[in-house]
Amino acid sequence: MNDTASHLFYQTRNPRPFLDYGEGIYLIDESGKRYIDGSSGAMVSNIGHSNPRVLAKIKAQMDKATFGYRLHFRTHPSEDLAAKTVSLMPEGLDRVFFVSGGSEAVESAMKLARQYALTQGEGSRYKVISRFPSYHGCTFGALDLTGYDPLREPFAPMMEGMPKIAAPATYLDRDNLTEEQRGLKYAELLRDKIIEEGPDTVLAFIMEPVGGASTGALVAPDSYYGRIREICDEFGVLLIYDEVMTGAGRTGKFLAAEHWGITPDIVALSKGFGAGYAPLGAIVAGARLVEPVLDGGGFLHGFTYAGNPMACAAGLAVLEEMENQNLIENAARMGDVLMAQLQALMDRYPFIGDVRGKGLLTAFEFVADRETMEPLPPTLNAYDRLVELAYARGLIIYSRRTRGGTAGDHFLLAPPLIITEAQIVEMMAILRDALDAFAEQVGLPVLEDAV
Repeated sequence: MNDTASHLFYQTRNPRPFLDYGEGIYLIDESGKRYIDGSSGAMVSNIGHSNPRVLAKIKAQMDKATFGYRLHFRTHPSEDLAAKTVSLMPEGLDRVFFVSGGSEAVESAMKLARQYALTQGEGSRYKVISRFPSYHGCTFGALDLTGYDPLREPFAPMMEGMPKIAAPATYLDRDNLTEEQRGLKYAELLRDKIIEEGPDTVLAFIMEPVGGASTGALVAPDSYYGRIREICDEFGVLLIYDEVMTGAGRTGKFLAAEHWGITPDIVALSKGFGAGYAPLGAIVAGARLVEPVLDGGGFLHGFTYAGNPMACAAGLAVLEEMENQNLIENAARMGDVLMAQLQALMDRYPFIGDVRGKGLLTAFEFVADRETMEPLPPTLNAYDRLVELAYARGLIIYSRRTRGGTAGDHFLLAPPLIITEAQIVEMMAILRDALDAFAEQVGLPVLEDAV
């Protein structure tokens, strides 16, 4: 019951019902109400809830051993998952370090990059350039890379203050450039920033290949990705892809990097990698980075639960389930279906200014004016209001403020990769009802005669 006293605290006091069980794309609370998990939690539950084959493999590992510290034992689940992960990577990414979550993965990537630079006699390199807006995690190192003011600013005096460049939000641009030219323009911001900071001080550049929570499924023009790789190579800067949200099939490829044929120097994985069945993440890098670090005294880093056999057994079962059900291919197909449905919403709701994404990582953004892309007044709290209206109707979606966290409203739709076309129709019917209610509450127009 909602009024049960709780000793827990999280971000807010917003009450929620008790979860009873999950089944496929659905979550059911203790009253029996069913919710479509339209955001896979926090873009985590890629293979859906309560998959019996995954649960059986976790149980089998529980019956053998629940913990074996990595400095005391090798375990078959961790070795097998590492080998499976490498088999899904671009060529050359063949070393895996396991963690428990996305923030840990980003921290680990930063530390590996720094230790590698030290082995190369480049101790002056320590700056990691990131983008604004962006999201890379809540621990101090990851938060320093994050471009989202409400989360970062309270702690800014406690951090180094890593340099930022603008995220490639070309949908906001009002110029005469082609999308290809815009992509190159945003990529050149990295080159300019490296020169401004001093190339011998810049260690790495980290980016989400498809934007996550802070930019709402932002996809750069195709020209952006290759040029970023070239710039990093020009200055000896390591390229880190934060695929915590995009990895494990979410965008219709195992890594979003595959859409553009990019091989990053380090990849960070989590969320869908364990798909909610266990706290799990990883960084994947090449031997050219890892071996010098190991030769130089070892990787000075680690977490108690890194490589936990139960978590790795869960992760391996998740990857096998993705293959057996062809879920990455389904994400690509259903992503096209979902994108078409979202684009159709723009005909009905003039306050939807943009629809974007790749695969089953999609988003739509509210605006006051499509011509200028001016956001709705922040006082409307649209990003929160629509989430609550959808939740009350049995649909879970995920929202943030688009313009650095202080203005703008975007909403992520990222259902489990098992979703069917019929379930997308079901999800969109609820969303339309919530959008109608939102428009009525705040006095925004709805074009009733639109399809």
